[in-house]
Amino acid sequence: MTPAVEAAARTLWDFHLVYDPLAPADLIVGLGSYDLRVADRCAELFHQGLAPKILFTGKAGNWTNHLYKTSEAEAFAERARDAGVPAEAIIIEPNATNIGENIRFARSMAGDAMKRIIIVTKPQTQRRAFATVRAQWPEVHADITAPLINFEQQPIPAYPRDKLIHEMVGDVKRMIDYPAKGFQIPQSIPAPVADAFDFLVKAGYDHHL
Repeated sequence: MTPAVEAAARTLWDFHLVYDPLAPADLIVGLGSYDLRVADRCAELFHQGLAPKILFTGKAGNWTNHLYKTSEAEAFAERARDAGVPAEAIIIEPNATNIGENIRFARSMAGDAMKRIIIVTKPQTQRRAFATVRAQWPEVHADITAPLINFEQQPIPAYPRDKLIHEMVGDVKRMIDYPAKGFQIPQSIPAPVADAFDFLVKAGYDHHL
């Protein structure tokens, strides 16, 4: 990876981060993915007493079709149980295939009683989750968080740094395209982020567009 590619990737990484301050909520919603550290973070927040239940949502998406023997949600639930979360505190939504469906299906399962939730996702999908929940579950107060890891720590053997960059580039494209479709609220794309996006697309990081 060249220094220019790394610098552009870090610009996108910083843009995608949200990390809201957290307060007690009615529900933790863990968005399924290739990264089981999301389930670990959900379990951590549960043990801190921030919510009485965790809803894991996810079937399979672009990155997990062959990664788990079960759905993402079931794999995450197993990980949370291994971390000491009681089975009766876990709700499984095993059908969502993208972040929009994660939010819509979680909303349907959770019902109208939810006033405040905590959404846990990968660090680099926090802004996309933020924009999505405000478009598709606007009546709930949603705080966004992720595992407390940095850019260097995010790649894992199954999904190394190149795939991370493809993913971050693709999510910027979705932030540009999806508001017109009603999938997300609009996000301002600062000029340095737009420049980094254009540079990485031209460098070939376009597999997730």
